[in-house]
Amino acid sequence: MNAENSTLVCVRNLRKYFAVTSGILFKRQTKYVKAVDDVSFDIYKGETLGLVGETGCGKSTTGRTILHLYKPTSGEVRFNDVDLTDLSENELRDMRQRMQMIFQDPYASLNPRMTVGSIISAPLDVHTNASKTEKRDRVQELLKIVGLNPDFVNRYPHEFSGGQRQRIGIARALAVNPDLIICDEPISSLDVSIQAQVVNLLEELQEKLGLTYLFIAHDLSMVRHISDRMAVMYLGKIMELADRNEIYLHPLHPYTRALMSAVPIPDPDKANRAERILLEGDIPSPINPPKGCNFNTRCPIATEICFKEDPDYRELTSDHFVACHHAKVE
Repeated sequence: MNAENSTLVCVRNLRKYFAVTSGILFKRQTKYVKAVDDVSFDIYKGETLGLVGETGCGKSTTGRTILHLYKPTSGEVRFNDVDLTDLSENELRDMRQRMQMIFQDPYASLNPRMTVGSIISAPLDVHTNASKTEKRDRVQELLKIVGLNPDFVNRYPHEFSGGQRQRIGIARALAVNPDLIICDEPISSLDVSIQAQVVNLLEELQEKLGLTYLFIAHDLSMVRHISDRMAVMYLGKIMELADRNEIYLHPLHPYTRALMSAVPIPDPDKANRAERILLEGDIPSPINPPKGCNFNTRCPIATEICFKEDPDYRELTSDHFVACHHAKVE
């Protein structure tokens, strides 16, 4: 990784397996869903790392496991050089003040029985000893920061649109002044025009407050816009990680190339000349991933070694990591 940048989060060999049980009376753990399987990357202070991939590839599970909302099966997550896997529940609760999350669905992530003031002040109740007046002032300040009327504190979530609800979720995440915010597809359920507003707000907040983001999304164009670096995930593994422009202009993994070929091009002439890579088949089950490379069942350039050996995740050029036997600099 780039030594000039200060690392905020260091993820090494992270795994999260979910047990699959069988039997009605006597539950037996017979198989495991390998949702996150040997994932390693760094997140630098002040940057936005985009995490992209198909539905079900493990993006959201990766984010939740970093925050220890899911307990890792194995591996290491270091936040400011503190290993979160070694912390007690109380120590982890204190550390979570510096790590927050914006959830995907603004309709499901806000308690409909709580007022906006109660929702945003919930982190303050847990992590601070602020008085009722101080909490109310802080909530009104946060509403202003995210572009909402500070007089909305006594309203309920059903009185707001999807975009406004997501702004409330952002205000809740900001309440305890975190260093890291994991944005779990925060714009996927919003209208396109509202998506741009929310992304612009996130960028403004990052610049103003010095935030660090892990931005999980499907929209490749949006990820390129907001991210400094991008990681491409497939079936629980990181396939490629590099600078956002390097990923778009010089993808080295065949899966990344297929993803980038699907990005719409606004120029009709260029779009007609562009090569469209169509992948055949479906994603294998994470319960029973293929032997060797996870991508070998759909890869257009797979050879014998791809079906026998799992490729090393290696740095092929400066800060450009790839997991492919056949990846090479052209």
